[in-house]
Amino acid sequence: MSHITLVRHGQANTEARDEISYDRLSDLGHQQSRWLGAHLQDTRAHHPRAYCGTLTRHVETAASMGLQDPILDPRLNEIEYFALARMYEEQHGIAVPQDREGFVQHLPMTFTAWARGEIDNPPETFDAFEARVSEALREIGTDGGPAIVVTSGALISMVVRQALGLDIAAMARVALAIMNTSMHRLYPIGDHLSPVLFNAVPHLEAPDRQFAQTHL
Repeated sequence: MSHITLVRHGQANTEARDEISYDRLSDLGHQQSRWLGAHLQDTRAHHPRAYCGTLTRHVETAASMGLQDPILDPRLNEIEYFALARMYEEQHGIAVPQDREGFVQHLPMTFTAWARGEIDNPPETFDAFEARVSEALREIGTDGGPAIVVTSGALISMVVRQALGLDIAAMARVALAIMNTSMHRLYPIGDHLSPVLFNAVPHLEAPDRQFAQTHL
């Protein structure tokens, strides 16, 4: 049975506070990606179809994994979280956090306000994001053999939301949990794609690699 495996990009620029600065892999992000590519090769994983978003961190992850000529699709790109966060601060006075602990609180609040239409003139509406993710996954589908898709955490959390009917708070918790270069697999069960693998990092489980299990 064919399936779709989603991969979150490797660690990006963790010091960034804007979209452009964030959009490149760190040295560790490249290493995480190389380890994942080697794991897929060692386990003889078969993915005749490869896709990735058009962001630099997506393309760099795919290249370091050794994926050959992935199809670039902007519908697989991440939301502009930093832009949303700045607008949320300007319009509602909720400060952009400076550490992971702050983001644990900030991300669910931002997602909720965004989904409710409480952030005026966002770069993309929540409904538009939901629609493009659904459309992209439907078109990738499972015909033609297993597909591997390099993308970002919020997009993966949206896929899980759509597959399981999650509310916004649960979707936000999923997004916070997703590790860099983690794998998430969808199988067709009946008329729907259902998650059968979530946040898997077998390439980072050896004791000398556990330091590389990063979220930011």
